Amino acid sequence: MIDVRRAVVVRSLVPVLCALTVAVAPACGQTESTPQSSPTDAKAIAKMIGRGDAWKTDFSKISVPPEEIVSGGPPKDGIPAIDEPSFESASEADRWLEDSDPVIVVEHGGEVKAYPLAILIWHEIVNDNVGGQPVAVTYCPLCNTALAFDRSVAGHILDFGTTGRLRHSDLIMYDRQTETWWQQAVGTAIVGELMGTELELVPANTLSWAMAQALYPGILVLSRDTGHRRDYGRNPYVGYDDPGGAPIPTFFRARTDARLPAMERVVALDVGDGWAVSFSELSDVRVVNDGAGDLAFVVVWKEGASSALDRSQISSGRDVGQTAVFDRRLGNQVLTLEWKEGALRDNETGSTWNLAGRAIAGPLQGDRLRSIPHGNHFWFSWVVFRPETKVWSG
Repeated sequence: MIDVRRAVVVRSLVPVLCALTVAVAPACGQTESTPQSSPTDAKAIAKMIGRGDAWKTDFSKISVPPEEIVSGGPPKDGIPAIDEPSFESASEADRWLEDSDPVIVVEHGGEVKAYPLAILIWHEIVNDNVGGQPVAVTYCPLCNTALAFDRSVAGHILDFGTTGRLRHSDLIMYDRQTETWWQQAVGTAIVGELMGTELELVPANTLSWAMAQALYPGILVLSRDTGHRRDYGRNPYVGYDDPGGAPIPTFFRARTDARLPAMERVVALDVGDGWAVSFSELSDVRVVNDGAGDLAFVVVWKEGASSALDRSQISSGRDVGQTAVFDRRLGNQVLTLEWKEGALRDNETGSTWNLAGRAIAGPLQGDRLRSIPHGNHFWFSWVVFRPETKVWSG
């Protein structure tokens, strides 16, 4: 049976994505395949995926089948990255952000910054520094991948922009120093001089604005003063994340994995062959204690954050919740955390913890768990890159 509502959503999205005057986004990344290296092939590849844009990319180095790379509509930098971000205080941001608005929170070196999806949905990349660490804060709306990367590579600091291309519906970024192309979902260079290089993930949690403020009173917030005119707060992908829907066929041509619905949100960890748990499971159990290799981790879910891809106004989106992932090893102990009587507590000491990984009461008060990088991908956009992913189920 044809999902009429879904068909309308897809038809309405395609012209929006192709309109160069509106900066709506490409989508997520993928794994590597057999490299192509012939200079003759390089010219053909440049023509096939370069599509008339001016590129200095070394197209003789490519680790994925070039036919998997498709146009997302806008040209190179048609969706403009934010290169000189300005920030405002929490009280200033509170004038326009609603409690449920989702924000990407990055903490380093004593500094904490929030990047509202209300802004990132129009720009996809922010080149910034947090506590002295150069970071690229990225968001691919078509894959719901909100990820932060260290911009330092082999002693050089890279700046990233949008190629206007997608692979498996995922944003392909490029760095302006070498014009290498990078798959955003996995942070891997797939075309160009730095092919095969992997960016280091930086812990970044997508939280509600209310939670971000509560956890980090001195937080700085990305300002709407970006140098671009956009309708910040409006969602140009209305209805895209319908739980019963599917990725847009024009952008996603791979087979889907039937273990979970394609548009199910998952907490995804790049450990072992990959690890994931669905938001449907998490919203029931709220806390998952598990491990991979020598890593013992805990995944925590809490209600309160809106979907950025549901209603026309992001703040009005349905509540999909917010997540955090921590290493549950503390000294010589491996903690087991549970949600008890409205609070997150460990079974070993009875200490109470918050979504920043801090013990706020009990014997361990003042201690902190290490945050583990993770994403809240759509299932289709994670498993296409990590097909052997273990799916947790209670």
